[in-house]
Amino acid sequence: MMRIYPLAVTALIALCSATVVYHAHLKPRLRILGVGRQLQPTGNTQCRTVPELQACEKIVLHEATGLLYLACSTQSSRTHWTPAISNFNVEGMSREDHVAVYDPITSRITRLQFRGYDFRRDMSLHGMDVVPSASNANQLFVYLVNHRRPLGDLDPKVHGADSSVEIFKTSAGSSILQHIMTIEHPVIKTPNDIAGSSTGRSFYFTNDHGSKTGFSRHLEAFFGWPLASVGYCEIDTGCKHAAKNLPGPNGITRAANDTYYVASSAAPQLRVMQRQPDDTLLVKDVIPLGQSQVVATLWLIYHARVLSDRLSDNIALDWDGTLWVAGFPRVLWTRFKHFINPAIKAPSSAHQISLAHNDRSIRKYRVEKVFEDDGSIASGITSVVHDSRRSRLFLHGEGFAAPHLTICKSPTSAQDVSQFDTQQRVFHHDGIN
Repeated sequence: MMRIYPLAVTALIALCSATVVYHAHLKPRLRILGVGRQLQPTGNTQCRTVPELQACEKIVLHEATGLLYLACSTQSSRTHWTPAISNFNVEGMSREDHVAVYDPITSRITRLQFRGYDFRRDMSLHGMDVVPSASNANQLFVYLVNHRRPLGDLDPKVHGADSSVEIFKTSAGSSILQHIMTIEHPVIKTPNDIAGSSTGRSFYFTNDHGSKTGFSRHLEAFFGWPLASVGYCEIDTGCKHAAKNLPGPNGITRAANDTYYVASSAAPQLRVMQRQPDDTLLVKDVIPLGQSQVVATLWLIYHARVLSDRLSDNIALDWDGTLWVAGFPRVLWTRFKHFINPAIKAPSSAHQISLAHNDRSIRKYRVEKVFEDDGSIASGITSVVHDSRRSRLFLHGEGFAAPHLTICKSPTSAQDVSQFDTQQRVFHHDGIN
């Protein structure tokens, strides 16, 4: 009988410890991943769709003309070959990935023609940036994240994709993309998004995972482990890490004052990063996409700065200096339902972030949800772009296979929006007037 008491005490301690772990760690994480989240339809009534544009992971607005550039694939290909979510079925890889240009005024869609690229290697598009040249405002540099299959007989399930960055040039209104250079380097490990320079010679990019393959990738994504990085490349000096030990860096965008904003698909926060003289990035601030809470237990007080809300994907800065972020209301549903079968709709959301100039609370930033939908209007979006000059909100995504581009009325068309900085009242790349 005496032995029963130590066993009972051990069991009680184990139960209490499990309870603490669940409430302090697992339950908040499940909330971030959208478990139990009730959708609140927002801003989804004055929208239209463009079904000809499908599975376009990244969209970029050309401010001067209002043209929208899209990095597109096919719905089927996204479910087979998407290294970012460990889809490595080469046989299902698209041979039709392309950059499209959409004119919202005429509804004209132009599929750009690649010139000078060696198609003995694949073209599998993911992140993209379109940047006006510093020396010629009519010339545009197009930076593309390209997830090529590995050379030879290497199994991508073991070795991962042989990813690269492709630099092209074009001009607004042109139908030609002229290849300039392929950048491949060990630091370009798991590239997701990219922020290019106006010289056509350098760029920052996000590595969304710390490893190319393996079960650890899933654990990293689920628990938000900080194992990934942001890299920097310059065509003469090569590539290096600009920032390490980051949780799932995803979308990246640049303000005119060399401030970079990095979204995360593993933690509900955005990082504000400042470029240093050696081209590394220093974290200056963290913008939470949730709310701070303090969780009390029997033995400790556990403080978590962000316990709720959602993970994010691509990020863009509009003409007025407001940040726009694509969010995932239900991550697990999107990952294990929609990404496997695109016919199953995935909820989507969009958020605007500005400085809380007129907010009486202690918050430095104001994060507002301006769009949320169950997937009927916008399914599985990964990009949101706001054209503040023309009052349009664009939403799309590889959404593993978002079935269309969605265009909605600007949620700020009838209100004033606090801006980030007077220095940022220009588009996030140099050379736009």
